Amino acid sequence: MRGSARRLAISILAATVATVTLAAPAQAATNPFTAAQACNNDFGGSWAHVSDGHRSITAPNGTKVGDVYLMYNSASGNNCVATLKRVSVGTNSGVSAGIRVEGSSWVYDPGNYKYYAAIQRSARDRCVMYSGEVLYGTSWQGNGRSSWGNCG
Repeated sequence: MRGSARRLAISILAATVATVTLAAPAQAATNPFTAAQACNNDFGGSWAHVSDGHRSITAPNGTKVGDVYLMYNSASGNNCVATLKRVSVGTNSGVSAGIRVEGSSWVYDPGNYKYYAAIQRSARDRCVMYSGEVLYGTSWQGNGRSSWGNCG
């Protein structure tokens, strides 16, 4: 009888450890791209961070799901918005980058991408707004700047 109770206790313990181990969240992969690398990868050129050109994207539960950056290429006068994923990195999932140049409408690069979404537009002598979104579970989480800035 003791042997049966012991085997039962060991079985229950093993099942509990397996359940806890399997239920633990996997470590998130780190995004191998920086915003400058994403812009260069998609559009070429040399990209620099701009003032007030970064927003974290955070889910309501406090999970940081991504970052959106506004970059500038002084040689071309183009701005690039890159949204870098912090969740589902390396797997195709929803991510979007958007930019609005003064005098124009919003334009976006939405898709199922492994690491980032990026879009560029000419903005020499004009102000811009920018936005980024990441699909987290079944909800889109976003951030950006909805006021004009980085003029010139």
